[in-house]
Amino acid sequence: MPLEVLDVHVDELPVRTAYDVWRLRQDVFVVEQDCPYPDLDGRDLEATTRHVVLLDDGRVIGTLRVLDEGGWCRIGRVVLALEGRGRGLAPMLMDRAMDVVGDREARLDAQAPLAGFYAGWGFEVSGPEFDADGIRHVPMRRAPA
Repeated sequence: MPLEVLDVHVDELPVRTAYDVWRLRQDVFVVEQDCPYPDLDGRDLEATTRHVVLLDDGRVIGTLRVLDEGGWCRIGRVVLALEGRGRGLAPMLMDRAMDVVGDREARLDAQAPLAGFYAGWGFEVSGPEFDADGIRHVPMRRAPA
């Protein structure tokens, strides 16, 4: 089975896929990056939240979510599993996220070393660098098209 990118509401995710999405976020953000935080914040269940999920042979290897903030969108929880890194797969997630965003303004908080990656989709640093759980981030914004 080839790589597949889903763009769905949480209710459209098969239960096991949803579990794997949350497990991946926990494995990377909470365990690997040692950032204990409440990942299950209720926003995954909002009617306007879209989940972009990258599957490799049916296995979740990447995900992000797009939140509708009323007039603009927030891209967050961008993550690739260890076996997905270094394979040039992250752009597949971002391309689909930008399809979801369309011509609306988009914002995200990038890990500082990844600001150049997000610049490829028109994002610009929009504020000072900040620390989030010991990891340097920068706020970024893409103006509406």
